[in-house]
Amino acid sequence: MLTTFDPGRMFLKDLPLAFLGEVAFRTLFAYCAVFLFLKLSGRRGIRQLSLFELVVILTLGSAAGDVSFYEDVPIFPVAMVFLTLLAVYRLTTMAMARSKRFESWMDGRPVTVIEDGLYKLESLEGLNMSSSELFMELRQRGVEHLGQVRLAILETDGDVSLYFFEPEQVRAGLSVLPPEHREVVQEPPTQGLYCCVRCGFSSDLSAGRAAKCLRCDHDRWTRALTRPRVQ
Repeated sequence: MLTTFDPGRMFLKDLPLAFLGEVAFRTLFAYCAVFLFLKLSGRRGIRQLSLFELVVILTLGSAAGDVSFYEDVPIFPVAMVFLTLLAVYRLTTMAMARSKRFESWMDGRPVTVIEDGLYKLESLEGLNMSSSELFMELRQRGVEHLGQVRLAILETDGDVSLYFFEPEQVRAGLSVLPPEHREVVQEPPTQGLYCCVRCGFSSDLSAGRAAKCLRCDHDRWTRALTRPRVQ
């Protein structure tokens, strides 16, 4: 019969106290194996990992976790898992170096998401990234509106590379600030320059008159910003 809150069952079950020393040894082995894999693969950080490499790391993590604290998991088979994954990684990277088509299939390709201060609609519609996620990336890089950005490229590792306009070349652009800091309207309260919230296209709109974007046919607007980027 199961006894709830049984300290013996909760903390060690039927294992001897000395097994904790074995767990420490197993954990050290798993740590060294993962460290050696990352060292041999030549990667310096998680942001540099491709989808294939992330799968390898997750598989390594699963094997490392199992060997760390399961007493019935022997070390040598897990060591074989690490060696096999390393061999697969090496063979895959060699194949990617020989074939650009295979490399593109494995890693994907960089995607232009902003060009000349406007969304690349065909790019954003094909990505698993919402505009709010992209806005967050831009804000973290000191961007206030799209008119400051000459080019934004989503890299294969998920990072966003940004190229900015010179201060004198900054144009009117869509605000990337959170909703509480930008009002979205269908009928502008006052006449002025507004940006389409879907594509970033700017238009001079009249007060109280609904209008559709000439670029994407959307009908929601927010006031355009023109401030240069503070370096």
